Amino acid sequence: QVQLVESGGGLAQAGGSLRLSCAASGSIFSIRTMGWYRQPPGKQRELVATIFGGISTSYADSVKGRFTISADNAKNTVYLQMNSLKPEDTAVYYCNAVLKAGSATSSFTLYWGQGTQVTVSS
Repeated sequence: QVQLVESGGGLAQAGGSLRLSCAASGSIFSIRTMGWYRQPPGKQRELVATIFGGISTSYADSVKGRFTISADNAKNTVYLQMNSLKPEDTAVYYCNAVLKAGSATSSFTLYWGQGTQVTVSS
């Protein structure tokens, strides 16, 4: 059983910073990618940032230059450092991971965390 648990959400003022963490636990053989998505109120879930192989990163245009995704491969943990926050960053933030659970012969499978609320006040 694989679980992704996010932490670090909360309330911040515009211009402030928050750091999200997402730890993957369970019988994990290898992780291909980890990423962050968000779902603003009344809108669809959207991609924020991804990290491939713990090194290669990509970002949504709306967060480039403000957010930084990083990973600690030894801890199976991904982080999202969010700086210069804006009210439009308010959303539930979800992490996901594409990983093999159990053994090398397993298929890569997508897992999601439960989400953490980020609220940015103006």
